[in-house]
Amino acid sequence: MQHRELGRSGLQLAPLVLGGNVFGWTADEAASFRVLDAFVVGGGNAIDTANVYSAWAPGHQGGESETVLGKWLKQRGRRDDVLILTKVGMQMGDGTKGLAKDYIRRSVEASLQRLQTDYIDLYQSHQDDETLPVTEPLEAYAELIREGKVRAIGASNFSAARLGEALAASAAHGLPRYESLQPEYNLYNRADFEKELQPLILEHGLGVIPYFGLASGFLTGKYRTEADLAKSIRGSSIGPKYLNDRGRRILAALDAVVARHAGSSPAQAALAWLMAQPGLTGPISSATTPGQVTELLKAMQLHLSADDVQELNQASA
Repeated sequence: MQHRELGRSGLQLAPLVLGGNVFGWTADEAASFRVLDAFVVGGGNAIDTANVYSAWAPGHQGGESETVLGKWLKQRGRRDDVLILTKVGMQMGDGTKGLAKDYIRRSVEASLQRLQTDYIDLYQSHQDDETLPVTEPLEAYAELIREGKVRAIGASNFSAARLGEALAASAAHGLPRYESLQPEYNLYNRADFEKELQPLILEHGLGVIPYFGLASGFLTGKYRTEADLAKSIRGSSIGPKYLNDRGRRILAALDAVVARHAGSSPAQAALAWLMAQPGLTGPISSATTPGQVTELLKAMQLHLSADDVQELNQASA
């Protein structure tokens, strides 16, 4: 399998990243271990989590995902052959948040402890902190990189203007630069990324690891009618957002592509389309069972033709 370098970080990723948001939440520890085992056995090597996962769940404070991942790393002895991608910045259960220098330093120590490791491969600003100059988190990251606690840094949910400002500051002040961007990007939600962010990352050679690659499950093809929305808790939010003429047009195009690739699925085609986009390193996708992991990993072997990509581009324009 062809690995892809994440920006200029030296980190080599398989083109599908496992999302850790479900660990310790909708997947308990045992289920999470099974998912992680299936992912690495199937050729995956990068796992994305965050200190905030899953502070939104009743009784949770954040850190649940990192804790489960840390236990798996220790029990399986996998630290040397997987890349750990985590984040800081979003509001934790105790109300703390942001990218202030001292807060980043405290947060990284807590993440390292939960992950049971002494370094993080990619440490990401989970969201911009517009109360601060772009240099403040970069200065904190510079110290962490010098200390060997972080190998590379990335940004998530940044505007093109602030990301560009941060990249310019890195160059001007000799600070580490964001090597990756983690935006929302999929066949349905294209405009926000493609208009301003994609030209910027291509100009500067950043890697892209988008989240919501399957549009909250809509691009799996599971939700096609109003009746389908009742199949899961997610259906109530998916319906108004995606089940419209454009959404149905995208599903029809995915069906047409799948018909030309025996044994493939709409989810695999949607992820393969992402993998084929300029600047994309690998989409992030979550799973709660080994079977789901196996299905998702098949996207890495699905090679879309130029005609396939064009058909999906036109349907989702």
